[in-house]
Amino acid sequence: MTAQFDVVVVGAGPGGLAAATVSAEAGLRVCVVDDNPAAGGQIWRGQTESNGRARSWLARLQATQATVWNGLRVVDLAAEKRLRLEGASGGCDLLFDKLIVATGARERFLPFPGWTLPGVMGAGGAQALLKAGLKVQGRRAVVAGSGPLLLAVAASLRTHGAQVAAVCEQAPLRRLVRFGAGLWRHAGKLAEGVQYQLQSRFAPYRTNCWVARAEGAGKLERVVLTNGRRQWTVACDLLACGFNLVPNLELPLLLGCRVEEGLIQVDARQQSSCENVFCVGELTGVGGLDKALLEGQIAGWAAARDAQRVQALQRGLKKQKQFARRLEEAFALRPELRLLPEADTLVCRCEDVPYVALCGRSGWRDAKLRSRVGMGACQGRVCGAAAEFLFGWQKRDRRPPVFPATVATMAGEENNRN
Repeated sequence: MTAQFDVVVVGAGPGGLAAATVSAEAGLRVCVVDDNPAAGGQIWRGQTESNGRARSWLARLQATQATVWNGLRVVDLAAEKRLRLEGASGGCDLLFDKLIVATGARERFLPFPGWTLPGVMGAGGAQALLKAGLKVQGRRAVVAGSGPLLLAVAASLRTHGAQVAAVCEQAPLRRLVRFGAGLWRHAGKLAEGVQYQLQSRFAPYRTNCWVARAEGAGKLERVVLTNGRRQWTVACDLLACGFNLVPNLELPLLLGCRVEEGLIQVDARQQSSCENVFCVGELTGVGGLDKALLEGQIAGWAAARDAQRVQALQRGLKKQKQFARRLEEAFALRPELRLLPEADTLVCRCEDVPYVALCGRSGWRDAKLRSRVGMGACQGRVCGAAAEFLFGWQKRDRRPPVFPATVATMAGEENNRN
């Protein structure tokens, strides 16, 4: 099957929903494509009924004539302005006049001894599992890594009955104090931060602290923490650990969008270097919900050629971009984290590639050819970001498929979509 729309939005998180809603309200034929079973993205996952802002945007979208396709992934750019998709029922093609990419971000995982033990998971992964019903009653947890998400995860763990033994932020206190001092300009974010702090108030919060290794006989039993001067051990059976976010650049790279310093470059209308391709949300810089919603609306109105509405939203976006820059500076990763892997520490879990196999390689391509790093099921989505931080390599693959796909789909053998 082949379908055609004025605007195709890839990603049904807040930014994508906002873009699709205003484009549809402007009278354009809009299709939203997302690989999850329901809209909301990572931010609103499982909250579309309880979260007022999520409910409001979904209600506005549902009141339009927009088409929403869940459970489908974009796997290729089959031709100019023609996306190839695949889902459980097979493949199909989607033609567009304007494309808005809102593919969000994923967690950055950094390897350390023991990070593959059962009981160790990403901070964002833990949050998603809790929303999906993960039982943590009575478990002893440590939350570690970097970023505001740590407090949110600690609060959720406590709310669900876990004992949070420690929250470990690798950033130094002086940077966090400087960041916090500027939050008066963002009253909503300040209130949110205070709420999370209160919900996790019985959990020791340490700055300038990170996980040196995780230990246990076949499963997590304890973590060794460090501040760079000394080490100490904390008993636990759950470690939620993540080091900020990495934008999902695979589709924009395939489209040919220009990237600088790991982010898609866009103009004041959110248009990328590719004409009629707009990028919003974490693709242009990690800045949270408000930034994503504003960028989505700007891209949606730009697609509808409503310059007046675009201009009206740009002042608020400027403020959110300033917050994003301050966020990045405050939680920048310290160089000591590059020293955590030991020779036999796995960097690529899909292909069992240890750290020592990557040392001395000239770059990502050389490492792939000699060790198969990044050639497993996740296609480098985990180890690629880790290698970029550890070795300074640039992972900029621009080849289809964006996700694993069947030969039939890539060959253009379409199945009807019910």
